[in-house]
Amino acid sequence: MSWFESLILGLVQGLTEFLPVSSSAHLRLTAAFSGWEDPGAAFTAITQIGTEAAVLIYFRKDIGRILSAWSRSLTDREMRRDQDARMGWLVIVGSIPIGVLGVTLKDQIEGPFRDLRLTAAMLIGMGVVLGVADRLAARAESGGRHRVAAPRKELGDLTVRDGLIYGVCQALALIPGVSRSGATISGGLFMGYRREAAARYSFLLAIPAVLASGLFELKDAADGGHVSWGPTLFATVIAFATGYAVIAWFMKFISTKSFMPFVWYRIALGIVIIALVATGALSPHAAESAG
Repeated sequence: MSWFESLILGLVQGLTEFLPVSSSAHLRLTAAFSGWEDPGAAFTAITQIGTEAAVLIYFRKDIGRILSAWSRSLTDREMRRDQDARMGWLVIVGSIPIGVLGVTLKDQIEGPFRDLRLTAAMLIGMGVVLGVADRLAARAESGGRHRVAAPRKELGDLTVRDGLIYGVCQALALIPGVSRSGATISGGLFMGYRREAAARYSFLLAIPAVLASGLFELKDAADGGHVSWGPTLFATVIAFATGYAVIAWFMKFISTKSFMPFVWYRIALGIVIIALVATGALSPHAAESAG
């Protein structure tokens, strides 16, 4: 991988990680459209450490409160009723599905799941799901002539059941094209949560899974020596800086705007990929990375 490739891929990772458009799909597509080798699942996981570092800094006050309350709840049973302590436990509960499936499906994640035809199908399918969830949430919030607006849930209303459902939604993002934020936010909207609450929990829930995946790939890459360390670390730094700016913008955007622009973008991109693969202009299979 060249330094220029790492710059572009780092920008793509940072720009798309927190938007409901699938960062892993865009990394795969950027390489395919540019005629580059597929950066691979290891590159994706390692650069995601950079974007998760942006989450840690942006939500540092929330994370600090949660960690403090959760650690005290280990020895103080009364603290387990505290909202921040509960959030710590619910993030752990919500991380179980992706942890189990990530280990179980490791070979598929690094191989068959990276087929562009599957990526295109997931872009379109999950785009439709997000669109339906967004419309239903907007209708519930606004009410209507014959309906009273339904109050939406906040993070304080999160239960173990809801946390597990969020976790299953997050696990779907193991398939490129699904989008971690898109799947978890859609799940949150279907369960009745406000957009901001769904997005905030989505970002917090991603921290253990992404950091664990990135550190696992770091160890695996160090043992196997199949990663271009300089360009990969450079891309990680770029992803961190870009990702921080995107988080700040996205949290403001969803407070007043619909997810529909992302929905139409996903569907259009999926259709373009299908057309290019069908005409032979784009190979559906990933080229092996040379490291």
